[in-house]
Amino acid sequence: MGLNRRIFTFGLPASAAALLGERGWAQSLRPRPAYGGIYGPIDDDLYPVPGIDLSAIQSAFLRSIVLYETPEPAGTIVIDPRARFLYHVQDGGLAIRYGVGVGRSGFGWSGTATVGDKQEWPDWYPPKEMLQRQPELMEQMADLPGGAGMPGGPGNPLGARALYLWQGKKDTLYRIHGTFEPWTIGTSVSSGCIRMINQDAIDLYNRTPVGTKVVVLAPASNRRKRAAAASGE
Repeated sequence: MGLNRRIFTFGLPASAAALLGERGWAQSLRPRPAYGGIYGPIDDDLYPVPGIDLSAIQSAFLRSIVLYETPEPAGTIVIDPRARFLYHVQDGGLAIRYGVGVGRSGFGWSGTATVGDKQEWPDWYPPKEMLQRQPELMEQMADLPGGAGMPGGPGNPLGARALYLWQGKKDTLYRIHGTFEPWTIGTSVSSGCIRMINQDAIDLYNRTPVGTKVVVLAPASNRRKRAAAASGE
């Protein structure tokens, strides 16, 4: 994949405010309370989304506008699982950067995919292997159209929004989704794919049509090996 990227967080004029959402905007040079408008409670959704205790999250993982050098066109999503960042590429060498939490399956593959589906308050269908490892989960499952699963809502581990990543006509089982455990952002979590603060998942969902290209970066060591192989070293 070999994206050549250069990232700096910086202050922007107020005209860039719309990039970070109608509820407010923030930049790295602003005091932390400026994020209150972005991460405050949302009461007008299907279910209420509580505000975020910002003291539980490192400031680097809060939504910001950054310089991001990439050959990918505006609208592309680039995920760096190792750094725990997701980038929504903008025009003019910019990107909106979101902090993410990454589960075991989030490190399982890299490459290019597309957003094959997106859901508000999605149902959750745990893999059979998970149900075998944790049979107690069956107590929380209901008989849904897709099989045994958990209906969407505040208790659902997929949170307020989910983007489903596909390669061709095949579901990769890789998800970008919200979470009601914002303190896990920027960390490795026990399970799941790419999790975001619910407010960030909603923001990304609103910017992302079905068919959007998603690039998942491989670990740096793998990228170096591929580059060396391509150059004949």
